[in-house]
Amino acid sequence: MHSSQILLLGLLLALATSSKAFLALPTQRPCLARSEPLFGFFDKAFANEDLGAKQNAGLKNGPKVNDSVTINGKACKNAVVGQKIKVVAAAARVKIPYNCNNGDCGTCTVLVNGRKAKACQMTVPKGKCDIQT
Repeated sequence: MHSSQILLLGLLLALATSSKAFLALPTQRPCLARSEPLFGFFDKAFANEDLGAKQNAGLKNGPKVNDSVTINGKACKNAVVGQKIKVVAAAARVKIPYNCNNGDCGTCTVLVNGRKAKACQMTVPKGKCDIQT
C-alpha cells in the first residue's frame, strides 16, 4: 500500500469513530400509564353527580335573580332584585332618556306594572315586573 492510501484509510477510520459521538441513540422512555385492570370499580363513580339548580353560585345570601322581568314585552334575564331599572334597560339595549339621574326632572318616567316610575330611581321588585317605555 502506498502512503497516500494508508493516510486515506486512517482518515476514514478517524471520521467513522468520531461520528458516533453525534448519533442520537434511541432510549427507552419509562411507561407512565398503568395497565392494571379496574374490573369496573369506577364505571359508575360519577353517575349520580347532580348538583341541582345553580342559584347564587359561590355567594352566601347573595343577590336574588328575577327572571320574570320584561321590557316592552321582551324578556330580560339575569335582572337582580334591587337593581335599578335604568341598568336593566341598558343591559337589554332599551333606550330611556335621562337628564338629571336624580329623579327630579321626570324625563326617564316609565310604566312599571302599570304605574308611573322614574327609571333612574326605581329598582327591580320581587316577582313579576313589566316595564313599558
